[in-house]
Amino acid sequence: MRSTGTTGTNGVDWEERVDFERLRTERLARLRAELEISELGAVLAFDFSNIRYMTSTHIGTWAMDKLIRFSLLTRQSDPISWDFGSAAKHHKLYNPWLDVTSMEMDADPNSPHEGAVRPRLESGARAGISTLRGAFSPDAEIADGVARKIKRELEKFGVADQPLGVDVIELPVLFALQKLGIQVVDGQQLFMEARRIKTYDEIRLLTQAASMVDAAYEELYRFLRPGVRENEAVGVVAKTLYDLGSEYVEGVNAISGERCSPHPHVFSDRLIRPGDPAFFDILHSFNGYRTCYYRTFAVGSASSAQRDAYTRAREYMDRAIALVKPGATTADIVKVWPTAQEFGFADEEAAFALQYGHGVGLSIWEKPIFSRLVSLDHPEELKEGMVFALETYWPSADGWGAARIEEEVVVTADGCEVITKFPAEDLIVAGKRYYTIDGPLDLNRDSQSHLNTTWGRGEA
Repeated sequence: MRSTGTTGTNGVDWEERVDFERLRTERLARLRAELEISELGAVLAFDFSNIRYMTSTHIGTWAMDKLIRFSLLTRQSDPISWDFGSAAKHHKLYNPWLDVTSMEMDADPNSPHEGAVRPRLESGARAGISTLRGAFSPDAEIADGVARKIKRELEKFGVADQPLGVDVIELPVLFALQKLGIQVVDGQQLFMEARRIKTYDEIRLLTQAASMVDAAYEELYRFLRPGVRENEAVGVVAKTLYDLGSEYVEGVNAISGERCSPHPHVFSDRLIRPGDPAFFDILHSFNGYRTCYYRTFAVGSASSAQRDAYTRAREYMDRAIALVKPGATTADIVKVWPTAQEFGFADEEAAFALQYGHGVGLSIWEKPIFSRLVSLDHPEELKEGMVFALETYWPSADGWGAARIEEEVVVTADGCEVITKFPAEDLIVAGKRYYTIDGPLDLNRDSQSHLNTTWGRGEA
């Protein structure tokens, strides 16, 4: 069965779909393998996506930016999750994998076991909270409490004298760990390396998430017309995705008309007008796995300048996809993209993320990264099982329009497969078809009517 196939989103007894137990097991195995080859004794996660990868726990996307929950994995233990309020009690009831272990030092020596899995001496689901990003008074010494919890486990499992890798951390917690003699180092790279190659079930979830955006773009195509606002388009997309079972609509980047160049990366309440270009980036999560998926439309009609911009963006996209295969590098890809100066920017930092690529998984952005800013000097090898998005941009010659395209691909044994399926090989015109006395209005036309006549262009 293809890893990029899709099924219904529910679990059923008559068809094999995503195997969540296998997903949890294989993610933890990849993380543990990276820990084993590192110099670290343990890794501590505050980042929401890293916690989910390590522990397969989730308490709602409202908590993503709070840094309130944390999880620890040592060389001699399975994950321990300290969570917010009653969430820890919920985990005890519904996350039984936190109460078993395959590690000798972590197991209850007095409990019977089946095979390699044994009950834990202490549960991996525990109550604990960090500083609420400074909202707690420092006098409450919450950061010191976090540090003591971590040190206890490091000592218990014999790794207190080894470096502790941390992904992101609040300064009071960092200082508290250091005060207890714990050597804190960068642990983000360990998580990123573990997450670089996707498992079979991760690819299935990423493909399913993309299929939901396919549907959202179909609804958006039907909705777009002169007179609607960018924020209304955002609402249509969000409703479609949530109705289909999305866990979280992270964002809908809706850009139209004069806002297309330069790209502002945020939607507004602008009214879409006849002849406008409009591009969208849809980011959402299905069972934690995200999308980053741009499409460009013309509304009502498209000028020659807009059509040319789209053709250019598509050409850069297709040249890049043609090179994707195991053994190629990120440098090979970015070499076929234009330099920043070629499309109006001073340098690659100023043009960053316009001709761009990035891994997609439990978060965006993940490894590998494709950008002329870094990839030519620091190339990364492409490997089977990677999932990433490639995105191109080109401003139109009229000085205000632009085209933006993004495709998500899975690296296969001999190339790649595109999992973003809404049509994008040519510029699509959305909105009601107009008719003149001579028949359908030409869709390739300038939005300024006089420029569509020889007299208006001053050529007669």
